Amino acid sequence: MEPTEVTDPGEQQRAEEAARTPGSEESLAERMTAGGDAHVAKKTDREAVFDLRDVGVAYNGNPAVRQMTFPIYNREITAFIGPSGCGKSTLIRCLNRMNDLIPAATVSGEVLYHGEDLYGPDVDPVQVRKRIGMVFQKPNPFPKSIYENIAFGPRVLGMKGDMDEIVEKALRRGAVWDEVKDRLKHNAFGMSGGQQQRLCIARCLAIEPDVILMDEPCSALDPISTGRIEDLMMELKENYSIVIVTHNMQQAARVSDMTAFFTVELDEDGKRRTGRVVEYDATDKVFTNPADARTEAYVTGKVG
Repeated sequence: MEPTEVTDPGEQQRAEEAARTPGSEESLAERMTAGGDAHVAKKTDREAVFDLRDVGVAYNGNPAVRQMTFPIYNREITAFIGPSGCGKSTLIRCLNRMNDLIPAATVSGEVLYHGEDLYGPDVDPVQVRKRIGMVFQKPNPFPKSIYENIAFGPRVLGMKGDMDEIVEKALRRGAVWDEVKDRLKHNAFGMSGGQQQRLCIARCLAIEPDVILMDEPCSALDPISTGRIEDLMMELKENYSIVIVTHNMQQAARVSDMTAFFTVELDEDGKRRTGRVVEYDATDKVFTNPADARTEAYVTGKVG
């Protein structure tokens, strides 16, 4: 987005002072990690589907990620990148309350979804997962037919309408209809890995979510299948907000609009590892002109 031109020098000065004033419109950018060692892009007038405010996750009281504060924008693809063990998957599971299924996990801070606290006392986690779907690293079709894989969710949720139309629509959106339309009654395990992953995406789309979370959806796929999934993501962002965890730097650069770079910090004893966000900004800036030397070292392959 191009910045608004300011022609009055006095107005420019007042705008800059307001940006530095706590409680101003830029307050989100100021709610960064302690010590000011993370670069977070300033809040824009784009609609945020999520607003993370000092989010942390601990397992049995041991912090896994902490001080996560940044927005995730509507109808965009946001990539989480960083070395293994830095908390990318832990954080993405916060966005649809999947961590609730881990007894040892506790979530702190606020995860706002369209301005509403996802962890509020009156929020039903099942309804959260209906609106915010998840696609996992390894394709996980049900041991059922291709048709029944898609129909399962709408039936459980009591969705009305012609089930044949619902199934076809989901498979078309998942870019797999033409490959399976003549064998809908066949077991889904007979599909290739790439087809299974697109089936899982179609299964997610069948319940009409608002957001799609993808945790390394291409890590087990060949380059051709990966390309198809990436093309599908680019099409889907016209109607859905997408958050993707990936170790593939080229993939993040190709498909995402915003990128968050995570790193791992050790405690004073050098024993406990905690994930932190180092930088969050437009993808082209993160990859071509990062604000933090740690980001540059990672995206250029100097460290990994």
